[in-house]
Amino acid sequence: MKAAVIVFPASNCDRDAQTALTELTGTKPFMVWHAETEVPACDLIVLPGGFSYGDYLRCGAMAAQSHIMRDVKKKADAGVAVLGICNGFQVLTEAHLLPGALLRNAGLKFVSRPVDLVVAESQSAFTRLYSMGEHVRFPVAHGEGNYFADEDTLNRLEGEGRVVFRYAPGDNPNGSVRDIAGILSEKRNVLGLMPHPERAADPMLGSISGRPLFQSLLETLS
Repeated sequence: MKAAVIVFPASNCDRDAQTALTELTGTKPFMVWHAETEVPACDLIVLPGGFSYGDYLRCGAMAAQSHIMRDVKKKADAGVAVLGICNGFQVLTEAHLLPGALLRNAGLKFVSRPVDLVVAESQSAFTRLYSMGEHVRFPVAHGEGNYFADEDTLNRLEGEGRVVFRYAPGDNPNGSVRDIAGILSEKRNVLGLMPHPERAADPMLGSISGRPLFQSLLETLS
């Protein structure tokens, strides 16, 4: 599996994604600067966490207008897998590759801690090695992770099995509607989630709950 990590100004998790992908796939990903116009041929594109463009305007709004995002959209429309983590999830909603929006946390405070999640959909390229209802633990680090969408959109996401991760009961860190932590696109090849699986992919980090996500992609896309 060949991957590419998009690097925006003020990204701070691009190297985390690079390390996880290198260790789990055995191949270094392309590191693609936001000003480039084309993503090299690959099986997976990762939009990493961080504070792209300093989170000016709205989180992810400026990054969504980057030159490289035109090709990311093109490749996503063609079926290439895209994974947006934290700020990457915000970029995906701003670019309309995923529905809804990420609002300020309900408590209006930045939250940085591990959270418990429930796997809500195991029949996807990203989660095939998880079990339905399995509990996993990923860290979060965000101030605008409160997922919101209108009722029709939410019902469609639920009905189509596109809610992939939920915050476990009592451990919703941001007020996300219906405890939603991660969702899929209509074609099911784009996943956005606020928690960080790449920060839970090595025993030295205290958790390997994120490994099956990357291993699922490796099995599916190789």
